[in-house]
Amino acid sequence: LSTTNPMTLVFFKDAAKHIVRLARILAQPRGNAMMVGVGGSGKQSSCRFAANMAAMKCFQIELKRGYGSSDFREDLKSLFKTGGVDGEPVIFLFTDTQIVDE
Repeated sequence: LSTTNPMTLVFFKDAAKHIVRLARILAQPRGNAMMVGVGGSGKQSSCRFAANMAAMKCFQIELKRGYGSSDFREDLKSLFKTGGVDGEPVIFLFTDTQIVDE
């Protein structure tokens, strides 16, 4: 999923610190992070912004009716092809609302 929609953001000092921390993590080889917080706190926006700063592609699955484990597997194949075979720097953005079957 790639979007070119502009994001109107307001940065507070704490948000800027989190974004800088994420950018530093993403700059590391095999850098990864799990962001935990209440809904609406800007986790996705911060992650997308930090990925853009690191010149990384943001990959997020698209849920649709009938989405199942085989669809998830195909999405992961696409992600692994992008990051591994094609060698493009990519992040996998996965939210709790995208968990279909626990």
